[in-house]
Amino acid sequence: MITESEIQERVRQLGQQITNDMAGEIPVLVGILKGSVVFVADLMREIAGPVDLDFLAVSSYGQETKSTGVVKILKDLDNEVSGRHVIIVEDIVDSGLTLRYLNDYMAGRQPASVRTCTLLRRQGTQTADLEIDYVGFDIPPAFVIGYGLDARQRYRNLRYIAEYTGQ
Repeated sequence: MITESEIQERVRQLGQQITNDMAGEIPVLVGILKGSVVFVADLMREIAGPVDLDFLAVSSYGQETKSTGVVKILKDLDNEVSGRHVIIVEDIVDSGLTLRYLNDYMAGRQPASVRTCTLLRRQGTQTADLEIDYVGFDIPPAFVIGYGLDARQRYRNLRYIAEYTGQ
């Protein structure tokens, strides 16, 4: 669906866009575990200047291939984000409910700003009214694997993104 070279180029572009938008600031990238690990690692290397990194672990899928719509925080931030410019980094936005929840959750910590970045936005599945600041790729409503995305904890290590057929 998306090749390794296409991903690398788009991540480079997103890093440049964030660099320009955050000029003079030190943003805190908040990677959403586990799926965003590969993306957030590559993204932070493409941002010129200092960045801080933290992680949240959330669950809205469980062992399913569709979001349950119920978001649970499994691991909270290690550092304070009050007064900081936060960028939530997701692997994929499906319904948008998780990202909307995370936006509200972060806003409660009184950051200077909260922005959102996702590698993938699944088209035709958003039920939440949500603006996403940085989008890598829009994809059709298929379940995908690779580049951090998994099916039952497998396939995260693929360097490309492919549709999962259950095989």
